[in-house]
Amino acid sequence: MTKRGLTGLDVAGKKVLVRVDFNIPIEQGIEAIASYDQRLRATLPTIHYLLERDCRVILCSHLGRPGGKVTEELRLAPVGDRLSFLLDKPVNSLDDCVGPGVATAVSDMAPGDIVLLENLRFHPGEEKNDPQFSRDLAAISDRFVMDAFAVAHRAHASTVGLPKLLPSAMGLLVQREVESMGRALESPDRPLAALLGGAKVSDKILVLENLLDKLDHIFIGGGMCVTFLKALGVNTGASSVETDRLDFVKELMERAEQRNIQVHLPGDLVVADRFGDDGEVKTVASGQVPDDWFIMDVGDDTAKQFARGLAACRTIIWNGPMGVFEIPRFSEGTRVVAKGIAGADGVTTVVGGGSTAEAVEEMGLMDRMTHVSTGGGASLEFLEGKELPGIAALPEA
Repeated sequence: MTKRGLTGLDVAGKKVLVRVDFNIPIEQGIEAIASYDQRLRATLPTIHYLLERDCRVILCSHLGRPGGKVTEELRLAPVGDRLSFLLDKPVNSLDDCVGPGVATAVSDMAPGDIVLLENLRFHPGEEKNDPQFSRDLAAISDRFVMDAFAVAHRAHASTVGLPKLLPSAMGLLVQREVESMGRALESPDRPLAALLGGAKVSDKILVLENLLDKLDHIFIGGGMCVTFLKALGVNTGASSVETDRLDFVKELMERAEQRNIQVHLPGDLVVADRFGDDGEVKTVASGQVPDDWFIMDVGDDTAKQFARGLAACRTIIWNGPMGVFEIPRFSEGTRVVAKGIAGADGVTTVVGGGSTAEAVEEMGLMDRMTHVSTGGGASLEFLEGKELPGIAALPEA
């Protein structure tokens, strides 16, 4: 089923309400916004498209988890300032998202003006998908554009309520997300590889179930590899093992073998005598982890082998870092693999959102990947084969 895209929506001269996702880590301080503005940059094509058609552009987003109450440190004005810099154009940040003051500010807009509504989650009606809150948002606009892929898996007032009330379409960002990940799942160039990391197998079970029959290679790193190694009888030291997932992992590896899918696990590991950024660190062969030590990253040999193996594939779906990336001394495995992928000619690389996207952004490799998703949970659910409510609510093309 194909959903209506932005080019199929009559927006010329209209007031267009755009659901964006500007939920960036503002808790690190206003000065850090410039370092984590991928989500702002990703929606610029949609904003420019609307400005070129003399629209009055009304942006709405959430920020953080204020729990339906006004929280001063979660106001969107600093984000609006950064957006204004990126657009080289004024952005009027309002102090609410509904009400008479908002209605007045919108009615005073001229074609080409931009306003940013205040944090949607300051109102309990947003996360409760309150129909009245949706009606209040819809009252100020003529059209609705869904350009917040990162919350497309949420059935909130601004994601599923608004398409019922206004002529609607996917924004250019959401369309790119759906097409890029859909192509990787449904019609990839082969060999097709999944590179999976992160903390837990349980977080990726449905992804593995959905992808398994489509894959040629599976590369496993991060905390996930601990349970995989344990399932093979390999000593994993003091690292956390998902004992309730061992049978699933064994069955998955058996199914992969039956289908001639190659499963790649680390041959060497970076381990530490404590889980943190201090203490002793060394590299050992898989199976040689000391009893009281923790697996923190894939080893250098493994990272290079993964990079070479992935570079020989034609399509890569990547979700999850190879180690405890947030601790610099355990980020090297992720860096080596990421640089190997980024430098591979003729390879389509689709990077899941969340911590994986943050790692790619931090390394300055965004432009060298085919597609880096803006959605963590949304991209995971898409890869699991689930229908995303915020996209399902949009009209068909």
